[in-house]
Amino acid sequence: MNLLEGEREEILNSVDEILTSSEINRRNLIPILQSIQERLGYLPRPALEKVADAMGMAAVDVYGVATFYNQFRFHPPGEHQIKVCMGTACYIVGGQIAMDSFARRLNISEGETTPDRKYGLERVACVGCCTMAPVVVVDEQMEGSVTPTRVDGILLSLEANGNGEKPGEEE
Repeated sequence: MNLLEGEREEILNSVDEILTSSEINRRNLIPILQSIQERLGYLPRPALEKVADAMGMAAVDVYGVATFYNQFRFHPPGEHQIKVCMGTACYIVGGQIAMDSFARRLNISEGETTPDRKYGLERVACVGCCTMAPVVVVDEQMEGSVTPTRVDGILLSLEANGNGEKPGEEE
């Protein structure tokens, strides 16, 4: 994913602040990565490289640790975050079909964000609404019985609310 103008500088400044307030040793690698993700929303490549330099490690080793844990994201979150439930009930009744429909329409894969950063797509384990399966959570709003046609409707609704409002925030 390409960085936006000025974003690289912002990333490096944020990482500097985190590293300054942290004890720099390998034992603290995961807490430092967690702090970076908490601040930036994801772990961008320049941040991983800066952490590697500060710790005297190869960047590939830092990346290897980060990719081992599924808590870390490597793409920035989208303006509208779409979470497709892949719990057992959702998976059985079409969760993967909903995921594939979103991926195809947004032209991204699971875990990615559209180049304009408008939409992010992710898989979640279970949202606890099995009777509504398959369930998708769009900006914290539950959408049940999601079919490919419903995927089109959800995306059209988000486009219609292009004024920056998220679903459920109307006056």
